[in-house]
Parts: sequence; C-alpha cells; structure tokens
Amino acid sequence: MSTRREFISNTGKAMFAGGLVTLAENGDPRMIENKFIHHVYFWLKNADSKEDRAKLLEGLHKLSAVKTIKNFHIGQPADTNRDVIERGYVFSWFCLFENGTDQASYQVDPIHLKFVEDYSHLWSKVIVYDSVDAK
Repeated sequence: MSTRREFISNTGKAMFAGGLVTLAENGDPRMIENKFIHHVYFWLKNADSKEDRAKLLEGLHKLSAVKTIKNFHIGQPADTNRDVIERGYVFSWFCLFENGTDQASYQVDPIHLKFVEDYSHLWSKVIVYDSVDAK
C-alpha cells in the first residue's frame, strides 16, 4: 500500500507521461494552447427585468449541451470599477473548443439555433470575440 504522497507523485507522473498535461511552449502550464475561444457578451433589452435575466440564464444553461463545447463559463460583471472595464453587459458566455471546426459545428448545431430562436428577443446587443493562438 502506498502513502498518499507516493500516490500523488505517481499519479502526476502518469498524467504527464500519458499526455494529459500539456505544457505551453514557454513552460507555463496555465496557458491554454491550440484551442478555439468563443466569448459572447449579452445586453438585455430590459436590463432591469429579473424575469428576462432568468430566461437568458436558463437558455445559456441549455446551450451548454452542445457536444463540441469542451468547457464553458457563464459570467456576469465582476464588482470591479476602472475606466477600462465594460460593465454594461448582463452575461458573458465563454466557450472553449478543440478547434475551429468544432466551433463552426456549434454555430449550426440545432441546440445553438434553438437558443437563438428562443432567446434572441431578450437581447438588445451581442458582441462576440473569437480567438485562436497568437503566432
């Protein structure tokens, strides 16, 4: 029977050897590489409506069922206040895809199309930032 320290050490080695942990070129394991990032910001028509806010949040949770989404995050403005910070949006929708092909598939996925059909009447503005690795 191994100790907890030995187990953790051996598990880490196995993950690294198995390719489950990939280090960035600069050796920084925090850097996300070779992924497609899709970040969407939503402004509501009725910004003060708790009902509209709840409906859009419900829709974003439904949208997370798209199979090509590797990871996602639903956010709202943080309680920070500096001149460079945009706080007018209601929700941000961050998705991580393996590649551009998976993101393109997401755009025509029936779940995504249904989301736009069912919830687009709630928003007044949407801004999308798509990004890939800087070369």
